[in-house]
Amino acid sequence: MARRYVVLDVFTDRALSGNPLAVVLDAEGLDGNQMQAIAREFNLSETVFVLKPADEVNRARLRIFTVNHELPFAGHPTVGTAVLLAIRDGVETSTDFVLEENVGEVPCHINVRGPRTGSATFTVPRLPEIQAGELSIDACAQALGLDRSDIGFDGYTPVVASAGVPFVCIPLASRSALARISPSAGRLIGAFGGEAESVYVFCRDEDGEGDLRARMFAANMGIDEDPATGSAAASLAAVLFAGERPGEGFHVFDILQGVEMGRPSLVRLGLEVSGGALTAVTIGGGAVIVSEGTIYA
Repeated sequence: MARRYVVLDVFTDRALSGNPLAVVLDAEGLDGNQMQAIAREFNLSETVFVLKPADEVNRARLRIFTVNHELPFAGHPTVGTAVLLAIRDGVETSTDFVLEENVGEVPCHINVRGPRTGSATFTVPRLPEIQAGELSIDACAQALGLDRSDIGFDGYTPVVASAGVPFVCIPLASRSALARISPSAGRLIGAFGGEAESVYVFCRDEDGEGDLRARMFAANMGIDEDPATGSAAASLAAVLFAGERPGEGFHVFDILQGVEMGRPSLVRLGLEVSGGALTAVTIGGGAVIVSEGTIYA
C-alpha cells in the first residue's frame, strides 16, 4: 500500500540543521511490527506514525519509534508533527490542538510561518522528577572520556531524571569539556546499564548564544548522538528547578544542542512555578519540511 511521508528538520528554522524526523501520514492498518520495520528503513532517531485520535476532539494519535523500539513520548516528534499537521490543515497564522501519545494527551500551540515552516510549543504531559541522585562522578567521567574535574558546576551533580523517558543528566564544568566528550557504547552501558536509556550532558553557555549547551548520547537506542532532544530537556527541567531555584512565574531556558555534530538546534524550555512548586513544563522549537514522498508498506 502507498503511504505518504514527510521528512522535517526540527528545532531549527532552516533545512539541513536541527534533528531530522520522518512522519508517516497514512499509518492506519499498520501494526507495531510494521511500524518498527519502517522506522528502521528511515534510520532516523525517530519516526512518527499519524493515526486517528481516540477522542475525536483531538487532532491525531501518534506512535513514535526509534530504530529499535517504541517510545511513550518524545519532543522533536511532537514539535515536528504538530507543525506539519497545522500546515496541512491550511493554518495561516496560529492554532491550538491536542495530540495523543502513549504518555497521554499533549496540548500544542503552533505558529505557521509559511508553506514549509513553523514553530510549535507543547506542554509536557508528565511533570519531570529526579529519580536517582548522587551518581558516581568517577563513573560519569570515565564513561564520557573526561577528567573528574570536568563533572559538575554550581552545585549540580549527575542524576537520573524523567518526564516519561529517563535520562542520566550530567552537568559539565565548561563548554570545552562538552566538546572533548569521547564516549563509547560499551562505556556508557557499562557505567549506567538500565538506569536510563540515554545520557544528557549540559553546561552553561559561555558565549551567551543561549542559556545552556547540551549533547545527548544513546548507545542502547541505536544512535550515537542526537542533534536535539526535547524529552531530555523536559527531564532537565526538574534538575534546573532544583538547582536554579526560580521564583514565581514563567521562566525560559534556551538550550543549544547539536553544534558539535554540525546540526545546530535550539530547544526552548519553559518552567512554570507557582506556590514554590514546578507546575508546568513546556518545550518549543521550529520545524521545516525538507522532503516528501511515498513508502510502499
